[in-house]
Amino acid sequence: MTAAASAQGPAGRAAAARFLDPRVLARIGNLDLVARTVIDGFVSGQHRATFRGISTDFAEHRAYVPGDDVRFVDWRVYARTDRLYVRTFEAETNADLVLALDVSRSMDFGAKGLAKLDYARFLLASLAHLAGRQRDKVGLVAFDSGLVDVVPPSVRHRDEVLRHLERLRPGGPGDLAAAMRRVGDGLHRRGIVVVVSDFYVAPEDAASALDGLRVRGHDVIALQVLDPVEIDLELDGAEVLEDLETGERLPVSPQALAGEYRRLVEDHGEALRARLGERRVDFSRFDTAAPLDHALFAYLAGRARLARVR
Repeated sequence: MTAAASAQGPAGRAAAARFLDPRVLARIGNLDLVARTVIDGFVSGQHRATFRGISTDFAEHRAYVPGDDVRFVDWRVYARTDRLYVRTFEAETNADLVLALDVSRSMDFGAKGLAKLDYARFLLASLAHLAGRQRDKVGLVAFDSGLVDVVPPSVRHRDEVLRHLERLRPGGPGDLAAAMRRVGDGLHRRGIVVVVSDFYVAPEDAASALDGLRVRGHDVIALQVLDPVEIDLELDGAEVLEDLETGERLPVSPQALAGEYRRLVEDHGEALRARLGERRVDFSRFDTAAPLDHALFAYLAGRARLARVR
């Protein structure tokens, strides 16, 4: 039994969070094992009820526990056994899940030890493993200003996706609009496209870039990954910061700038959420210290919301 599998109450949830801490996962080294660890803990632990409501196929019964939705109690089984059981369901099958990963140079930043690209790698490996459990087709597209690597969606490509994720390294400067045009041109069947990036573009430009996927009939989920320092500018003292994509260097005093900086970051995130929401693109933001189950929950919740508005 995993640590997450036994999570119950606040103490159990805290243990599950530690279990899915990306800094702990980084010590494992093997991406396949990371993905299995995250998904097994996630499914068995505190978010096991997440799958209800986003699927249609009956899977099995399990014993009722306080807090379960009574709508899923099987009263016929109760009449026969005098025991309460709830119906659980499998996620919808035969979906094409395309994992689109930003590998531009800015994704190499990691002030707290874990680069954004590594966090994104863990997240997408976990989604690939989840897709395998759900019998979805899964593919991968890595991009900076163009396409860096492509694995076409297939039910047999989970291991191939993991191998390619392992090999990816930070590339050149990013161009989200150009890359998304190339992604859209290469997808010939409607599916779910999960775009993981730091989204260092104007919110309107991000919305326009992803709108090209939406008009082709794809469901799009955007997950923004940022380092904690990029969110709050918490530095020990004055620093010279360098733009990883342009090489521009700028001396900063965090004590003088932190308040205004945080406001600008928050405004940018809210504008992204609003502009993407107008185009029915689900958006969530994470820092690289956030447990992976938070990101997986956002993905599943986004998939459920998109399914309701198709």
